[in-house]
Amino acid sequence: MKIPKFFQKQTEAPSGAAVNTPRIVSDGMKLFGEIPPERAEFGLYEALRNAVPVIDAAIYKTVRLTGGFRVISSDESIQDELDEFVSSVKSGPSSHSLSSFIDCYLDSLLTYGSAAGEILVDTESMEIAGIYNVSLKHIEARRGTTPVETEFYRRSGNNVLTLVKNPQLILFSALNPQPEKVYGASILKGLPYLSSILMRIYESIGQNFDRVGNVRYAVTYKPQDSGDRAFAKERAAQIAKEWSEGMQASKCGQIRDFVAVGDVEIKTIGADNQVIDTNIPVKQLLEQIIAKLSIPPFLLGLSWSTTERMSAQQSDILTSELEYYRRLLTPTIVKICSAFLRLKGSDASITVEWENINLQDEAELADARLKNAQAAEIEEKIKNQN
Repeated sequence: MKIPKFFQKQTEAPSGAAVNTPRIVSDGMKLFGEIPPERAEFGLYEALRNAVPVIDAAIYKTVRLTGGFRVISSDESIQDELDEFVSSVKSGPSSHSLSSFIDCYLDSLLTYGSAAGEILVDTESMEIAGIYNVSLKHIEARRGTTPVETEFYRRSGNNVLTLVKNPQLILFSALNPQPEKVYGASILKGLPYLSSILMRIYESIGQNFDRVGNVRYAVTYKPQDSGDRAFAKERAAQIAKEWSEGMQASKCGQIRDFVAVGDVEIKTIGADNQVIDTNIPVKQLLEQIIAKLSIPPFLLGLSWSTTERMSAQQSDILTSELEYYRRLLTPTIVKICSAFLRLKGSDASITVEWENINLQDEAELADARLKNAQAAEIEEKIKNQN
């Protein structure tokens, strides 16, 4: 079997699958954990997904809606082996299949604007031992000697960069990179400020309900004469004790009546106050966030006023977004499967066939085929009559 030169076993390579980007835990970066200060936006985007559930849900739905795919080889004799590789390749400690790798790869691409992975080659059998997603905290991409080349560096625990020896095994993609920039732009770019305002509103809602919604009581004892005033302190302490015991008993489901002698007044604190209506500002912020994420509101459970035609237009816009993500993922899939075929000694080409995005597309395609068939039948009848 003929092995390409860049996959041939090197004399200094150790036995087993050589890893170019091992996970290294940094001890010195206390401020941002493992993230260097100049790339702290990665941690910001992670915190943003944890803080705002609608953002996290939108990214997960985008990944799932991107759909599945099938890899087709130009050489039919090796198609069965290729299908087995796509469905069973190890893609992590607890994951198998190329689809699992691509889902995680797209998740990183959307969140951070860039995604990285590595093809692990077993130097004994010269076969692909697995593929795995590389954290952007442990690898750095830089421009090479030419504008179209990229160099990859492994980041060590003390923040020292080491050039990767086998860059042909590294997978890297960028989302909407700026001119002369290697890294892409996250779809969450521009949302931290709006999200901070949204979180402040939700925090104030919680504080207002603590003040107003959680009913508190003011118990006032008013002595009537000099005799009551002489024992006012003792009676106030007794009233406070009995009231506290009654409140504690109510937490356990027990009902205890409060009986007092004298002029005792009980009022609720904050009952007359009204909580500020936050529907309008919250909706305005969510509209800005969802517009950036390109997800129709009804997919996120937001029942805003809409029409059937508007929903169809929103679905079309989402379809175009998903098609764009597919175009970004296709070269990565082709590179992985091409490496598998080259190690098998095959020079066959690879094509990727994506599934239709949803059932609505299937229905529209079926309806179009039906109308075309009906039109062809009518044309045939007219032709025969003439």
